Amino acid sequence: MNQTILNTGTQLTGRALISAIFIMAGINKIGGYAGTQGYMESVGVPGILLPLVIVLEIGAGLAVLIGWQTRVAAFLLAGFALLSALLFHLNFGDQMQSILFMKNLAMAGGLLFLVTAGPGNWSVDALRKT
Repeated sequence: MNQTILNTGTQLTGRALISAIFIMAGINKIGGYAGTQGYMESVGVPGILLPLVIVLEIGAGLAVLIGWQTRVAAFLLAGFALLSALLFHLNFGDQMQSILFMKNLAMAGGLLFLVTAGPGNWSVDALRKT
């Protein structure tokens, strides 16, 4: 298989996989708005920030998916993942919270690779360069 096609295909697949969790989380927050807002407030995060969280997750998630302003969107999502880990998943006595903390770190790491490498050839960013 041609190395360029393989690289381009894996970059697109990687963007789709890493963006999916943010897009779905944002959509789920809309459906469970009151519960999410209550959970945020229970850990000291103002519930009034929930619309911004939803816009970030869905908007930046879609931007990463299609490869538009990819580096900026990935950077914002990496910061969000790290902040979420620190605010919501620091109870290492609870195995699930520990796993969620590590998941957020892994997502941030993958997103930071995307910040460095860019979206690849099959992206809006690449089309805008030509």
